[in-house]
Amino acid sequence: MDYRSSGVDIDAGHEVVRRIKDLARGTFTPGVLSEIGSFGGLFSLESLGLRDAVLVASADGVGTKLKVAFLANVHDTVGEDLVNHCVNDILVQGAQPLFFLDYLATGRLSPDVAASIVEGMARACRTNGCALLGGETAEMPGFYRDGEYDLAGFIVGAVRRDSVIDGRAIVPGDVIIGLASSGLHTNGYSLARQIVFDHLALAVSSHVDALGTTVGQALLAPHRSYLQVVRPLLGDKVIKGMAHLTGGGITDNLPRILPPGTAAQIDRHAWDVPPLFRWLQRAGDVPLEDAYRTFNMGLGLLIVVAEADADRVRGRLSEAGEHDARLVGRIVTGGGRVQYVG
Repeated sequence: MDYRSSGVDIDAGHEVVRRIKDLARGTFTPGVLSEIGSFGGLFSLESLGLRDAVLVASADGVGTKLKVAFLANVHDTVGEDLVNHCVNDILVQGAQPLFFLDYLATGRLSPDVAASIVEGMARACRTNGCALLGGETAEMPGFYRDGEYDLAGFIVGAVRRDSVIDGRAIVPGDVIIGLASSGLHTNGYSLARQIVFDHLALAVSSHVDALGTTVGQALLAPHRSYLQVVRPLLGDKVIKGMAHLTGGGITDNLPRILPPGTAAQIDRHAWDVPPLFRWLQRAGDVPLEDAYRTFNMGLGLLIVVAEADADRVRGRLSEAGEHDARLVGRIVTGGGRVQYVG
């Protein structure tokens, strides 16, 4: 008996590393001191030029969106999803990304699939100015079904201590600006898959007139990164808090940044809910409250600013390419919950 006969192909693992080395090198920034394949990645903070820098770290996964990728045999977009999700998670605290690491686990390693996933990660890392510093690829026969894998990402960013955004300055009277999502992002897929594939019995190739595209294309739309449009505002110190709308939607994520004695009031008529969410809600007969707690409903990032700064912030966002930033609510006195109106 040998390792290959037990289900682990070391040669395939070496082939994956060979393919991804160039992809990773294409993301390297001046701070990178190591090569792909080292036991650990090295990154110098000297290139930051930040005084009193604070490191900000986060980890996340893509969730059951991976199931859609398996069905569609499209794997680069979930790599992009993973990076952008993690970038947004540290952006809401004012941090800009330094480097990213990934964990890919599968039952039987396919160099083509692994390279496609990393291609998506590398593309997102280049866009966000973030180095793909390293990662782990684990072949675990008998643990995952053939053709399936799991994916996790780990990001480290930095922000000056006096520029950390933590929501403490939020007070009643502040306003909430919403930035559009590009789709489901990486949350709500367990419910979406149940509606689409179990209840409606559709395939990833099924065309849906209400969406103007196929099921697979709609569900695999990449998770947006908000770094490029928010970055110009970070030095202005006008942002009091930001919420990345992931699992739990507006209902559960916005309260995470609210200080004691405050609540948030959201006007459901302040933006147009995209067709994908309306279609899913209607097809699955999803109660409105559940929809807003499961899906992002067309808003991927919420920014809290003083009312006096709102027009200037929206103008700066427009200059950066975000032309449809909406005033979607305000901060009120309360017990830390989201109140919906409209």
